[in-house]
Amino acid sequence: MCFDRAAVLGPALVVFTLVALARRRGNVPGWRGGPLALRAVTALYAAAVASLTFFPLWIYGGDYRNRASWIGQVQPIPLLTADISMIPNVIMFVPLGFLLPLLSHGCTLGRTAVTCALVSLGIELTQMLQYIALGNGRAVDIDDLIANTLGGLLGYAALRTAQRADATHAVLNRLFPPPNIV
Repeated sequence: MCFDRAAVLGPALVVFTLVALARRRGNVPGWRGGPLALRAVTALYAAAVASLTFFPLWIYGGDYRNRASWIGQVQPIPLLTADISMIPNVIMFVPLGFLLPLLSHGCTLGRTAVTCALVSLGIELTQMLQYIALGNGRAVDIDDLIANTLGGLLGYAALRTAQRADATHAVLNRLFPPPNIV
C-alpha cells in the first residue's frame, strides 16, 4: 500500500489555509500582509520538506516487508560516508535558516543552529520509525543531521548578509517589521 504525498500534504495545506483565512478575517496580529505571506511560504516549505523526506509512504507487509534489522539502517559515525550526496541536504535547509529569524525576531545564530538540528533529528527519527513500523527502505544518517544544520546556518548567514545592504534591509523591514518593543 502506498500513501501519496498529495493525500496527506494536500489536506494539511487546506487546513493551514482555513486557519490563516480565519485569523486574517478576525484581525489577529501577524496574519495580514507580509507576515501572512511569510507564514504561507513557511507552510509550503514545510510541505516540500515533508514530501522529500517522508513520501511516498510505502507500507510493506508479509513477504515484501524489509526484514533487515533497523539498527543496520543507522549510520552513527559522523562523516564516515560523507560525499557529494550531502549537498541536497545542505540546500534543503537553507530556506529554514533564512525563515527562522524572519518568523522569530529574537532568533540568534545559536537558536537557528539548535532549531535546525532538532528539526533534522526529528526527520531522521521519523524515518527510523517508518523503517521499523512500515518496513520501508529509509536509512538514518548522522551526516544528514550535520548537512541539514549546515544548510540552516548558511541560510541564516545569507539573511544576515542581505540585511546589511540598505535596500534589502529596508524591504525586509517593510515586509516583516520587527515587533513593537514597549
